[in-house]
Amino acid sequence: MNALLQAVFWVAGATCSFIAMAVAGREVSRELDTFELMLYRSLIGIVIVTSVAALTGNLRNINTQQMPLHLTRNIGHFTGQNLWFFAVSTIPLAQVVALEFTTPLWVALAAPLILGERMTWLRGFAVFLGFLGVLIVARPDELVLEPGVLAAAGCAVGFAITFLAAKSLARTQTVTCILFWLSVMQAVFALILAGFDGDIARPSIGVLPIVAAVSVTGLLAHFCLTRALQIAPASVVSPMEFARLPLIAIVGYLLYDEPFALAILIGGALILTGNTINIVQSSRGH
Repeated sequence: MNALLQAVFWVAGATCSFIAMAVAGREVSRELDTFELMLYRSLIGIVIVTSVAALTGNLRNINTQQMPLHLTRNIGHFTGQNLWFFAVSTIPLAQVVALEFTTPLWVALAAPLILGERMTWLRGFAVFLGFLGVLIVARPDELVLEPGVLAAAGCAVGFAITFLAAKSLARTQTVTCILFWLSVMQAVFALILAGFDGDIARPSIGVLPIVAAVSVTGLLAHFCLTRALQIAPASVVSPMEFARLPLIAIVGYLLYDEPFALAILIGGALILTGNTINIVQSSRGH
């Protein structure tokens, strides 16, 4: 199997996992709020990460270095993930995914300030295209911004903070260490916020497997995407990811009778174009 076919295989795995996580997250939202879901997801994540690390002899790679950066990364991810779970439970799934695709554009906008990268006119044009797509996606029918739309847009900012911090962490920390502190810190955040009202709901027997599915599909999605990026450049992988938008639009239509809005696909295409321009620009080192 050549490199391109392998990349397609792994992107397909990531796409299926992300879609499964969105559906599972919506189903769980009928019984648990986002903080409770994040609590149980993180606890399951701790078990998975430590078990795999123990079996592979990587427990020694877990350390307490770079803790301020770990904290920054996990605050960004925790915020973004909570907003994402809220969005998938309140607005069409395709709309959530389209707005989530703006994460690389926020990274491009923030990188000159945080990482000292240069903002070129082409990268600026890419950001402009992306946010033009956001305006189309956010208001496809009427000039009203729902809380779910704002949450989906906000989650992309949280994920951008996560990416920028992770990029710095990856220079000195292993994946095992990053995932361990991701699970532990977010379990603590979720425990505090879920228990703030003194009432943490326990998942029923019927919902518990779906909560586990949220945790497993989330880890699997990022693993598949990482494998794809190890095989093929981001400029090849990123356009493939766009298949997630029409596919999740179909899933939303079949499972939840969500309208198949052409405006969301058009806006998503503009966002993808901006992402692709930005990736190609970055790969050329301009």
